Amino acid sequence: MSKDILSVIQASMSAFSKGQKLIAKFILESYDKAAFMTASKLGKTVNVSESTVVRFAAELGYDGYPAMQKALQEMIRNKLTSIQRIEVSNDRITDQDLLPMVMQSDIEKIRMTMEAVSREDFYHTVDAIVSARRIYILGVRSASAIVSFLGFYFNLIFENVVIVHTTSVSEMFEQILRVGEGDVVIGVSFPRYSSRTVKAMQFARDQGAVVVAITDSEASPLAAIANHALLAKSDMASFVDSLVAPLSMVNALIVAVGRRKNEDLSRTFETLERIWDEYEVYEKVEEET
Repeated sequence: MSKDILSVIQASMSAFSKGQKLIAKFILESYDKAAFMTASKLGKTVNVSESTVVRFAAELGYDGYPAMQKALQEMIRNKLTSIQRIEVSNDRITDQDLLPMVMQSDIEKIRMTMEAVSREDFYHTVDAIVSARRIYILGVRSASAIVSFLGFYFNLIFENVVIVHTTSVSEMFEQILRVGEGDVVIGVSFPRYSSRTVKAMQFARDQGAVVVAITDSEASPLAAIANHALLAKSDMASFVDSLVAPLSMVNALIVAVGRRKNEDLSRTFETLERIWDEYEVYEKVEEET
Protein backbone atom coordinates (compact mmCIF):
# COMPACT_ATOMS: atom_id res chain seq x y z
CA MET A 1 0.00 0.00 0.00
CA SER A 2 1.45 3.33 -1.03
CA LYS A 3 -0.65 5.57 1.23
CA ASP A 4 0.17 6.21 4.87
CA ILE A 5 -1.60 3.48 6.85
CA LEU A 6 -2.97 6.01 9.34
CA SER A 7 -4.56 7.98 6.50
CA VAL A 8 -6.13 4.78 5.15
CA ILE A 9 -7.54 3.91 8.59
CA GLN A 10 -8.91 7.43 9.07
CA ALA A 11 -10.57 7.43 5.64
CA SER A 12 -12.15 4.00 6.19
CA MET A 13 -13.45 4.66 9.70
CA SER A 14 -17.13 4.94 8.72
CA ALA A 15 -17.09 1.51 7.06
CA PHE A 16 -15.67 -0.36 10.06
CA SER A 17 -17.67 -2.56 12.40
CA LYS A 18 -17.89 -1.68 16.07
CA GLY A 19 -14.93 -3.92 16.97
CA GLN A 20 -12.86 -2.67 14.06
CA LYS A 21 -13.48 0.93 15.12
CA LEU A 22 -12.02 0.11 18.53
CA ILE A 23 -8.90 -1.23 16.85
CA ALA A 24 -8.69 1.75 14.51
CA LYS A 25 -9.07 4.25 17.36
CA PHE A 26 -6.31 2.59 19.37
CA ILE A 27 -3.91 2.51 16.40
CA LEU A 28 -4.57 6.16 15.54
CA GLU A 29 -3.97 7.24 19.13
CA SER A 30 -1.13 4.81 20.03
CA TYR A 31 0.45 3.71 16.76
CA ASP A 32 3.88 3.60 18.42
CA LYS A 33 2.68 0.81 20.74
CA ALA A 34 0.33 -0.94 18.30
CA ALA A 35 3.13 -1.46 15.79
CA PHE A 36 4.88 -3.88 18.13
CA MET A 37 1.89 -5.78 19.48
CA THR A 38 0.90 -9.24 18.34
CA ALA A 39 -2.63 -9.65 16.98
CA SER A 40 -3.56 -11.38 20.22
CA LYS A 41 -2.21 -8.61 22.44
CA LEU A 42 -3.80 -5.87 20.34
CA GLY A 43 -7.14 -7.67 20.57
CA LYS A 44 -6.91 -8.02 24.35
CA THR A 45 -5.93 -4.36 24.69
CA VAL A 46 -9.09 -3.13 22.95
CA ASN A 47 -11.34 -6.00 24.10
CA VAL A 48 -11.93 -7.71 20.75
CA SER A 49 -10.99 -11.18 19.50
CA GLU A 50 -7.73 -11.96 17.72
CA SER A 51 -9.73 -12.96 14.64
CA THR A 52 -11.30 -9.47 14.58
CA VAL A 53 -7.80 -7.96 14.47
CA VAL A 54 -6.84 -10.27 11.60
CA ARG A 55 -10.01 -9.34 9.68
CA PHE A 56 -9.26 -5.67 10.31
CA ALA A 57 -5.89 -6.04 8.57
CA ALA A 58 -7.60 -7.77 5.63
CA GLU A 59 -10.19 -4.97 5.49
CA LEU A 60 -7.33 -2.51 4.98
CA GLY A 61 -6.04 -4.57 2.06
CA TYR A 62 -3.17 -6.43 3.72
CA ASP A 63 -2.43 -10.13 3.20
CA GLY A 64 -2.45 -10.66 6.94
CA TYR A 65 -1.78 -9.04 10.29
CA PRO A 66 2.04 -9.32 9.98
CA ALA A 67 1.90 -7.28 6.76
CA MET A 68 -0.16 -4.55 8.46
CA GLN A 69 2.19 -4.58 11.44
CA LYS A 70 5.20 -4.21 9.15
CA ALA A 71 3.53 -1.23 7.44
CA LEU A 72 3.01 0.42 10.82
CA GLN A 73 6.61 -0.19 11.80
CA GLU A 74 7.94 1.21 8.53
CA MET A 75 5.77 4.29 8.88
CA ILE A 76 6.96 5.17 12.36
CA ARG A 77 10.57 4.10 11.86
CA ASN A 78 11.92 7.64 12.03
CA LYS A 79 9.10 9.21 14.04
CA LEU A 80 9.58 7.77 17.52
CA THR A 81 11.03 10.14 20.08
CA SER A 82 13.50 8.84 22.66
CA ILE A 83 10.72 8.84 25.28
CA GLN A 84 8.42 6.81 23.01
CA ARG A 85 11.21 4.33 22.36
CA ILE A 86 11.68 3.81 26.09
CA GLU A 87 7.93 3.39 26.63
CA VAL A 88 7.61 0.85 23.82
CA SER A 89 10.68 -1.00 25.09
CA ASN A 90 9.17 -1.18 28.59
CA ASP A 91 5.91 -2.52 27.17
CA ARG A 92 7.72 -5.28 25.27
CA ILE A 93 10.09 -6.32 28.06
CA THR A 94 8.59 -8.48 30.78
CA ASP A 95 9.97 -9.47 34.19
CA GLN A 96 11.53 -12.63 32.79
CA ASP A 97 15.31 -13.13 32.57
CA LEU A 98 16.50 -10.32 30.31
CA LEU A 99 19.78 -11.92 29.24
CA PRO A 100 18.33 -14.74 27.06
CA MET A 101 15.50 -12.45 25.95
CA VAL A 102 17.85 -9.82 24.54
CA MET A 103 20.19 -12.39 23.02
CA GLN A 104 17.32 -14.25 21.37
CA SER A 105 16.13 -10.95 19.94
CA ASP A 106 19.58 -10.34 18.47
CA ILE A 107 19.65 -13.83 16.97
CA GLU A 108 16.33 -13.07 15.29
CA LYS A 109 17.71 -9.84 13.84
CA ILE A 110 20.64 -11.70 12.27
CA ARG A 111 18.22 -14.24 10.79
CA MET A 112 16.07 -11.46 9.35
CA THR A 113 19.17 -9.74 7.98
CA MET A 114 20.27 -12.91 6.17
CA GLU A 115 16.86 -13.03 4.49
CA ALA A 116 16.75 -9.33 3.60
CA VAL A 117 20.24 -8.56 2.31
CA SER A 118 20.84 -8.60 -1.43
CA ARG A 119 23.78 -10.85 -2.34
CA GLU A 120 24.11 -8.90 -5.57
CA ASP A 121 24.44 -5.59 -3.70
CA PHE A 122 26.89 -7.17 -1.26
CA TYR A 123 29.29 -8.46 -3.92
CA HIS A 124 28.96 -5.32 -6.07
CA THR A 125 29.95 -3.40 -2.93
CA VAL A 126 33.01 -5.60 -2.46
CA ASP A 127 34.02 -5.03 -6.11
CA ALA A 128 33.61 -1.26 -5.76
CA ILE A 129 35.63 -1.11 -2.53
CA VAL A 130 38.50 -3.20 -3.88
CA SER A 131 38.88 -0.97 -6.94
CA ALA A 132 38.18 2.37 -5.22
CA ARG A 133 40.48 5.36 -5.49
CA ARG A 134 39.49 6.44 -1.98
CA ILE A 135 37.14 4.91 0.59
CA TYR A 136 35.09 7.19 2.84
CA ILE A 137 33.25 5.71 5.83
CA LEU A 138 30.81 7.97 7.63
CA GLY A 139 28.25 7.76 10.43
CA VAL A 140 27.40 9.51 13.68
CA ARG A 141 25.93 8.73 17.10
CA SER A 142 25.71 4.98 17.71
CA ALA A 143 26.70 4.34 14.08
CA SER A 144 30.16 5.77 14.85
CA ALA A 145 30.99 2.49 16.63
CA ILE A 146 30.43 0.59 13.38
CA VAL A 147 32.36 3.22 11.41
CA SER A 148 35.35 2.87 13.75
CA PHE A 149 35.24 -0.94 13.58
CA LEU A 150 35.09 -0.98 9.78
CA GLY A 151 37.68 1.78 9.49
CA PHE A 152 40.14 -0.01 11.78
CA TYR A 153 40.26 -3.11 9.58
CA PHE A 154 40.08 -1.28 6.26
CA ASN A 155 43.10 0.78 7.34
CA LEU A 156 45.02 -2.50 7.62
CA ILE A 157 44.05 -3.43 4.07
CA PHE A 158 44.08 -0.09 2.23
CA GLU A 159 46.09 3.13 2.21
CA ASN A 160 43.21 5.30 1.06
CA VAL A 161 40.62 5.19 3.88
CA VAL A 162 38.98 8.31 5.31
CA ILE A 163 36.93 7.85 8.49
CA VAL A 164 34.29 10.53 9.05
CA HIS A 165 32.26 10.60 12.25
CA THR A 166 32.38 14.23 13.28
CA THR A 167 29.31 15.77 14.93
CA SER A 168 29.74 18.98 12.94
CA VAL A 169 27.90 19.28 9.63
CA SER A 170 30.49 21.68 8.23
CA GLU A 171 33.40 19.43 9.25
CA MET A 172 31.72 16.41 7.67
CA PHE A 173 31.53 18.20 4.32
CA GLU A 174 35.07 19.51 4.70
CA GLN A 175 36.32 15.94 5.11
CA ILE A 176 34.52 14.68 2.00
CA LEU A 177 35.11 17.83 -0.05
CA ARG A 178 37.27 16.08 -2.68
CA VAL A 179 35.03 13.05 -3.12
CA GLY A 180 34.34 12.17 -6.74
CA GLU A 181 34.33 9.53 -9.45
CA GLY A 182 36.30 6.44 -8.54
CA ASP A 183 35.61 6.88 -4.83
CA VAL A 184 33.35 4.79 -2.61
CA VAL A 185 31.37 6.33 0.26
CA ILE A 186 29.97 3.96 2.89
CA GLY A 187 27.28 5.60 5.02
CA VAL A 188 25.94 3.99 8.19
CA SER A 189 22.72 5.09 9.87
CA PHE A 190 19.74 3.58 11.68
CA PRO A 191 16.58 5.08 13.17
CA ARG A 192 16.42 7.79 14.06
CA TYR A 193 18.31 8.45 10.83
CA SER A 194 21.02 11.12 10.79
CA SER A 195 20.17 13.97 8.42
CA ARG A 196 23.90 14.83 8.35
CA THR A 197 24.74 11.40 7.00
CA VAL A 198 21.93 11.55 4.45
CA LYS A 199 23.05 14.97 3.16
CA ALA A 200 26.70 13.92 2.97
CA MET A 201 25.80 10.79 1.02
CA GLN A 202 23.64 12.79 -1.38
CA PHE A 203 26.57 15.17 -1.96
CA ALA A 204 28.88 12.21 -2.64
CA ARG A 205 26.36 10.69 -5.07
CA ASP A 206 26.06 14.02 -6.88
CA GLN A 207 29.85 14.14 -7.24
CA GLY A 208 29.90 10.78 -9.00
CA ALA A 209 31.05 8.53 -6.14
CA VAL A 210 29.66 5.04 -5.61
CA VAL A 211 27.49 5.29 -2.51
CA VAL A 212 26.88 2.30 -0.21
CA ALA A 213 24.30 2.38 2.59
CA ILE A 214 24.48 0.16 5.66
CA THR A 215 21.03 0.68 7.11
CA ASP A 216 17.96 -1.22 8.27
CA SER A 217 15.28 -0.91 5.62
CA GLU A 218 14.49 -0.07 2.01
CA ALA A 219 12.40 2.75 3.49
CA SER A 220 15.55 4.30 4.98
CA PRO A 221 16.50 7.65 3.38
CA LEU A 222 20.03 6.27 2.94
CA ALA A 223 18.76 3.34 0.86
CA ALA A 224 16.98 5.73 -1.48
CA ILE A 225 20.28 7.51 -2.23
CA ALA A 226 22.62 4.53 -2.37
CA ASN A 227 23.90 2.65 -5.41
CA HIS A 228 24.03 -0.41 -3.16
CA ALA A 229 22.11 -0.92 0.10
CA LEU A 230 23.19 -3.52 2.66
CA LEU A 231 20.18 -4.00 4.93
CA ALA A 232 20.91 -5.05 8.51
CA LYS A 233 18.03 -5.21 10.96
CA SER A 234 18.19 -3.06 14.08
CA ASP A 235 15.68 -2.56 16.90
CA MET A 236 14.50 1.02 16.82
CA ALA A 237 11.90 0.45 19.56
CA SER A 238 14.45 0.70 22.32
CA PHE A 239 16.62 3.45 23.72
CA VAL A 240 19.58 1.19 22.92
CA ASP A 241 20.31 0.43 19.25
CA SER A 242 21.02 -3.24 18.65
CA LEU A 243 24.15 -3.32 16.51
CA VAL A 244 24.59 -7.10 16.37
CA ALA A 245 23.23 -7.56 12.85
CA PRO A 246 24.95 -4.44 11.44
CA LEU A 247 28.28 -5.53 12.94
CA SER A 248 27.80 -9.01 11.51
CA MET A 249 27.17 -7.44 8.10
CA VAL A 250 30.31 -5.30 8.43
CA ASN A 251 32.31 -8.33 9.53
CA ALA A 252 31.22 -10.21 6.41
CA LEU A 253 32.22 -7.20 4.31
CA ILE A 254 35.68 -7.08 5.90
CA VAL A 255 36.23 -10.82 5.38
CA ALA A 256 35.10 -10.65 1.72
CA VAL A 257 37.33 -7.64 0.99
CA GLY A 258 40.23 -9.18 2.92
CA ARG A 259 40.07 -12.34 0.80
CA ARG A 260 40.21 -10.25 -2.36
CA LYS A 261 43.19 -8.27 -1.01
CA ASN A 262 44.92 -11.24 0.59
CA GLU A 263 48.43 -10.45 -0.70
CA ASP A 264 48.26 -6.81 0.43
CA LEU A 265 46.93 -7.90 3.81
CA SER A 266 49.73 -10.43 4.24
CA ARG A 267 52.36 -7.78 3.48
CA THR A 268 50.73 -5.43 5.99
CA PHE A 269 50.91 -7.98 8.80
CA GLU A 270 54.46 -8.96 7.88
CA THR A 271 55.46 -5.30 8.17
CA LEU A 272 53.60 -4.92 11.46
CA GLU A 273 55.23 -8.02 12.95
CA ARG A 274 58.67 -6.74 11.93
CA ILE A 275 57.96 -3.37 13.53
CA TRP A 276 56.61 -5.01 16.69
CA ASP A 277 59.70 -7.20 16.96
CA GLU A 278 62.02 -4.24 16.52
CA TYR A 279 60.07 -2.18 19.02
CA GLU A 280 60.16 -4.95 21.64
CA VAL A 281 63.94 -5.36 21.18
CA TYR A 282 64.41 -1.63 21.55
CA GLU A 283 62.33 -1.60 24.73
CA LYS A 284 64.35 -4.48 26.16
CA VAL A 285 67.68 -2.79 25.40
CA GLU A 286 66.47 0.47 26.87
CA GLU A 287 65.38 -1.25 30.12
CA GLU A 288 68.71 -3.03 30.46
CA THR A 289 70.67 0.19 30.13
